Amino acid sequence: MRPGGHSERLVLRRDPPGHQIQSSRGEEFRLLRAAAAAGVVVPAVRWCEDDAAVLGSPFFLMDFVPGETLARRLLRDADYARARSALPDQLAEALARIHAMDLRAPELAFLPRPLAGEAPAAAELTRFEQIFRAISPDPHPALELGFRWLAARLPTPRALAVVHGDFRVGNVIFGPEGLRAVIDWELAHVGDPFDDIGWLCVRSWRFGADGNPVGGLCDRERFFAAYERAGGGPVDANAVRWWETFGNLKWAIMCIMQAKTFLDGAVRSVELASLGRRVAEMELELLALMEA
Repeated sequence: MRPGGHSERLVLRRDPPGHQIQSSRGEEFRLLRAAAAAGVVVPAVRWCEDDAAVLGSPFFLMDFVPGETLARRLLRDADYARARSALPDQLAEALARIHAMDLRAPELAFLPRPLAGEAPAAAELTRFEQIFRAISPDPHPALELGFRWLAARLPTPRALAVVHGDFRVGNVIFGPEGLRAVIDWELAHVGDPFDDIGWLCVRSWRFGADGNPVGGLCDRERFFAAYERAGGGPVDANAVRWWETFGNLKWAIMCIMQAKTFLDGAVRSVELASLGRRVAEMELELLALMEA
């Protein structure tokens, strides 16, 4: 409540007290502020507090953005027909603006980035293979084939950019008119901009609308053209295809990570257990992409 009786709806984002996590609310605050300055549609951030004594852990406040996030409603409900039509261009513009953010900005110095001379594709493939080797409780021949196939077809490195890291339907707020905010920036890093485009094309984010490979909304060619019109630069379809294939491999490994959390007894969750069963879906998709 503000002086004069005027009220505002705000969202509190804070680190879970007593938990060791890899993300930082202070870093997320700075990233959202930099994204807003670059013209990306994000919730406006208001205040960041690093002193854990205030609420038990660091936190920040941002504006509440009304709208919907459930992808199945977006892709099926009649109320969102206009949004389905508008979102391909809106998402392409948002992504082009993210990729144009200034990597030299002091606020973005914390973002993970490849070592000097290291290609982002090779670095990400190596990172996830190491994770897979460390955690997988059982063999996965299709994933082993995926590692080899991807390693033999690494895309040509291109200029580094800010990568959202989880840019997909389900991580945006939308209304009947379309995009209202890009959210969930916890996986942001510096890398290949085609990483984001390939991730958006992963089958799991189509929620059954397989006729439209880009988030269940449109075909690849339409999205690539919209991204180029928005200033994102020419799209190499073959490179995006590599990142889409890698995205399925990455999501499979992330599902194994979730399942292992359940199997180890760290979190008793049917959702985490069920995600482990979904690895087979990504294995099938990997095989199809490698044969195409």
